[in-house]
Formats: sequence, structure tokens, C-alpha cells
Amino acid sequence: MALTLADRWIWDFWFAVDGEDVHVFYLQAPRALGDPDLRHHHATIGHAVSRDLRRWQVLPDALHAGPDGAFDDLATWTGSVVRAGGEWHMFYTGVSRAERGAVQRVGRATSPDLVTWTRQGPVLEADPRWYEKLHDAVREEAWRDPWVWWDEPTDRFHMLLTARADHGPLDGRGVIGHATSADLSSWEAGPPVSAPGEFFHLEVPQLVHLGGAWRVLFCVTPGDHGTARRSRPGVEALGGTHYLVGEDRLGPFRLESDEFLVGDEHARLYAGRFLEHDGRWSFFAWEHLDDAGGFVGALSDPMPVHVGPDGALTVERPPRGR
Repeated sequence: MALTLADRWIWDFWFAVDGEDVHVFYLQAPRALGDPDLRHHHATIGHAVSRDLRRWQVLPDALHAGPDGAFDDLATWTGSVVRAGGEWHMFYTGVSRAERGAVQRVGRATSPDLVTWTRQGPVLEADPRWYEKLHDAVREEAWRDPWVWWDEPTDRFHMLLTARADHGPLDGRGVIGHATSADLSSWEAGPPVSAPGEFFHLEVPQLVHLGGAWRVLFCVTPGDHGTARRSRPGVEALGGTHYLVGEDRLGPFRLESDEFLVGDEHARLYAGRFLEHDGRWSFFAWEHLDDAGGFVGALSDPMPVHVGPDGALTVERPPRGR
């Protein structure tokens, strides 16, 4: 495992490349909590840097919970980083104590150097025109894991998110949400770029152009498969990382295969990300469970990504036990 912390669990993560330096930001919580299920409401954003993707130098934490009364005064969750206007912008998920972490919103922070971050406040929440809001039948208002990029043809920044549609069976409402901005400060939500019906939610999206196609990585647990999906012959309720394929960079995106990119019945590797480095694509994930079923909470080593003759992606995983 490339990055393991003795006193903290690590889970969801995202990269920012600055010259030769590859920065990784990750969710972390104290192992002293004892129960890893408690980690979400204690999450802060850690930070490390590497040049070889295997040896990481831990840097000062990027973000902790916000001040009392802020939208993120309980915990800070998964996001992404882009560079624009001579500075770095981090978009992240925030949850509040007043709402007991049940309502998720997207916030922005800025930095001149990827080390010192200044909060700029919340920028976006779920729009009821297309997306499910908190109600008695669900545990959360899903609007998290923002993935942001600049799109030259539309002259806009775009954001993909973990979201849920406002219609359909409750266990199949998961969609990839979408929003746009001209300046990174003001955002407008739009319709989802994927259709509901398969999963409760599709977590930690990432858009990449790889193997001649636009793809959106996402992750689910075995319990996130909807009833309609489970009823299809031959479909296994696995956990891990899969991807949608799009007609172009703005979708719509759809499943082309039920076979997971990296998955198993226990979701041992979760929330995978692709990274292009030195001309090669690698897959990373966080180590969820060990062979005995114990919680790990660490960042994996890079794994090579291959594109098959049919355009399908595969990940070269190391032998078990390594």
C-alpha cells in the first residue's frame, strides 16, 4: 500500500498535478475512533505529495470542519481540484451539525500553492427540479463528490456529482448530477447526465477520455444495486469501481457492461481514480478490507490500466496478499 497512516484511516481521494509533483488529497479520520463506521462525521481532508506515485510525503492538512454555523461545520468530504486564474480551486462536500450530516452541499476553497487553503463558502446544493431532496424515506440528500473541469467548446466549467433523481424506485434513483459555471463562483445545476434505474447512488465520479471514449468512473457497494438491476439474469451485486461510457464529454452516459472494472463481493478496493502520469494511465483505489474482512483505510499503489481491442478497460491488479 502506497500511503498508510498509523493514526488515521484514509479513504476517498483525488489528485492535482503541479509540474513534477503529484498531490493527493484524501479523507481521513482518527483510528482512535475504534469503529470505522464512525469516520464520516469526523472526516477532514489530508494532503500528501509524490513524484513516483509510491513514496508519499505527508503535508499539512488541507481542510478541517468549518466554524460553528457553517455549512461544513460537521465534516468535509470528497472533492476535486482545478487550476484557473492563477490559483488552485478545491471543490468539496460539506455537511453541517445542524442537519446532523444529512444534507450535502458543495463548497469551494482556494490556494496559491496547494498547501494553504482559504474557504470561499458554499456554491451549490441539489436542485429540486431534477434531484431528490431530503425526505423521510431516505437517510441523506445526496449532492457530493464534485468533479470539476474546464470545457473549451462550451466556454464553461462543468461539475459532475453523486446525486439522486427525483423519481423512480427508491433503490434505483442514483444518477450523475451536472452543473456549470463561467467563473467557478456561481454555479447552475442542470439535468443529470445519466439515467436512473440501476443503483441507489453512483459515488465519486471522475470524467476521463481514455481508449478513444469518454468515461465516467463511479463506485458502489454491493448493497447499492437496485431491485431492477438485481433481477436481471447474470448480474452479480458486486462492490467496487465501474464506469459509464458517453456519446461525448457531456454525455449522456450509460453502462455498456455489467462486468465491473474492479469489483468483488466485499468491495475490497473502493472509489477508484484514474491518473495519467509520465505517459501512462494508472488506477488507484483506497484499500477497504483485508483478506480477513478487517477495515484497512489506506491508499493503494498504482495499477496499470489497459485498453482492449473492443475499447473495454481492464486494470492489472497485483496478486492477493501484496
